[in-house]
Parts: sequence; C-alpha cells; structure tokens
Amino acid sequence: MTTDAPDLWKQWHAHRLETLAAPYGPLALTGTHWLEDFPDGRLPDIPGVWVAEEDGVVLTAAGTDGLILDGGPFGGTVRLGADPGAVDAARVAHGERRLVVLVREGVWGVRDFDPGAEARRLFRGVEATPYEARWSVPARFTPYDGNRTVRVPNADGRTRGLGLGGELTFALDGREHTLRVAVQGDGLLWAVFADSTSGVSSHRFRFLHSGAPDDEGRTTVDFNRAVLPPCAFADAFICPFPPPGNTLDVEIEAGERNLV
Repeated sequence: MTTDAPDLWKQWHAHRLETLAAPYGPLALTGTHWLEDFPDGRLPDIPGVWVAEEDGVVLTAAGTDGLILDGGPFGGTVRLGADPGAVDAARVAHGERRLVVLVREGVWGVRDFDPGAEARRLFRGVEATPYEARWSVPARFTPYDGNRTVRVPNADGRTRGLGLGGELTFALDGREHTLRVAVQGDGLLWAVFADSTSGVSSHRFRFLHSGAPDDEGRTTVDFNRAVLPPCAFADAFICPFPPPGNTLDVEIEAGERNLV
C-alpha cells in the first residue's frame, strides 16, 4: 500500500519537530559571538581566549578552564578552522555545551549551543497548516549565467551577501510567480521568501526547499513544507531576509506559520 501525500507530510512534520527539539537543535543556540567584537579574545561566559586570524581561530586556555578538545581535556594553544559538521561533533566543548567555530565573509565567530537553553525547555511545538494539495505545484528552474550575489539584511542587523543560482517559476490559482533561489551543493534549491501572510498570520519570512531540477529544469514547489527560519527559534541566528523579488503577492496559508 502506498503512502499518500498528507500522510507523508505528517511524517515530515513529526520528524521536523524532533529535529528542532534535539539537544543540539536550533533551540539550543544561546549566542553567536563575532571575534572582531571582542578584541581581548574574552567571550561572554566562554572560557579561554579566542583570537581570529586570517585563516582560523587561535584558542588559548588553561587546563583549569574546563574546555574539552576532540573529546579530551584541553590546556594550551590550538588553531581551529570552521566546524563543518553537526553541532554535536564540534571540536570544542564545555560540559554539555558545544562551541562551534564559524566564518562568514571572512569574519570569524563562535556559536554557543547549550542543551539546557531556556528556549529548548519552553518549546511547545510549531503551528503548521495541515497538508493541502493546492500548495504543491510543478515548477521550472531557470539557472543564471553564473551565480549572482545580492546584499541583503540579516536578522542580526548586519548586511551580507546571498548567493543566488537561478529562478523558480510556478503558478498558484492561475497566477504565475517567481522565486530567486540558491543552488545547494547537493543540487537542492533553497529560497528565502515572504508573502501576504508574513508578519500577520505567519513569521515575517520563511525558508523553502525544492528538489533538484531534472535535465529540463522541472521540479516541484511545495509550500506545505515551508519552514520557519532558524532565527525564529533563537535570536542568535543570522538568517538572511528575502532578496528583492521574493516577497510574493499572495497569501501562502501553508507550511509552518509560527511558534506555538
């Protein structure tokens, strides 16, 4: 027996909630500290001295600071690159906390993930609209002649580049719409969008992923799987706002809408 689309959506939504509530999910992020803002290398409530250099971060700590490096007690000096994988695999820890090194446009920072974060303890779920077939429609991807970068505001008040690889064109209720999208390393498409419900009955903007297009550019836009951006769960995320052209003149009453 095949599983129909509404049941698949229910499975997807349940898995999404499990991911959000995980010990090192987005609700666990308590801080993002850009090292350029801390010239003395001392980060709030984080042991050690963290100094940014052009190609990485130099961490110096005493054995009594309680930091863990690669699974063992750490004291001394080490050069760190950006952590590429899952949060729980970050090289540096402090108790249950994971200290994740990241870099954005040449600026180095440290993220602090704490399973005991208040946001994780208070989480009660996500308001999401049940599946409706009308929100899942065929789409065609048209790539740009090379990637384009646009500068957009981010949730932390800074402006950063957002790479875009092309445009998705689709129709809703007989009207054609277009979203500018990024092409991820696995070929999946990713859009930051807003619509007429944004800031009213939905979060101020949302994220949407679509499958990799086939050789003719065909894929599917499924707003039933529109999701809240990470910054809806923790203020320390730096989510980009929608680029020009990605605010749709239609009410997308589908997908994740708000935190419960």
